[in-house]
Amino acid sequence: MANLDFIAPTGKFEDWNVYKLSLIITDITDLFVKSYLDRYRDRTVDQMVQAARSCKQNIVEGSMAAATSRETEIKLTNVAKASLGELREDFRDYIRHNDLCLWDKDDPRTQQIRAFTRRHDKPEDYISRLRERSPEAFCNIAITLCHQLDYMLYCVIERAKAIFLEKGGIKEEMYRARLAARDKRDKR
Repeated sequence: MANLDFIAPTGKFEDWNVYKLSLIITDITDLFVKSYLDRYRDRTVDQMVQAARSCKQNIVEGSMAAATSRETEIKLTNVAKASLGELREDFRDYIRHNDLCLWDKDDPRTQQIRAFTRRHDKPEDYISRLRERSPEAFCNIAITLCHQLDYMLYCVIERAKAIFLEKGGIKEEMYRARLAARDKRDKR
């Protein structure tokens, strides 16, 4: 019987920092649209919710596809990045349309958010605090989280590219496994 080790095990995406941050962004986006947008009159509600969901779901699907296709992993991770970019732009639009202030990446408040995210990876850690924040702070926190996740997704893509360059794709893995199985059989 052939060895099936050529199919890499997929990790538990729930433990992956990229997934955890996407879940936080999905949940805070839901809170934002329920708190600040009119769900009956504002099309942005559905677009923001769907962009956040698309990002998270494509992370899940890409991580599962990685077992057999780096190409699919890269494509789906890039779709997640694109959806995240759309969501980030919706938060930026809200700031602009409501004459609020967009915080610079070097703003001390932005630095505080970054420090907070290094210690907190559960949606409830954010939800309780965001209920007390102004729309300006809420949007800037969401934008900062989106920037962080965007960079993390970039790193996922770069890692997948490096693995592909080192090991090749599933066909190459299968070929090596078939040769190893044949070698093993011939040595008996």
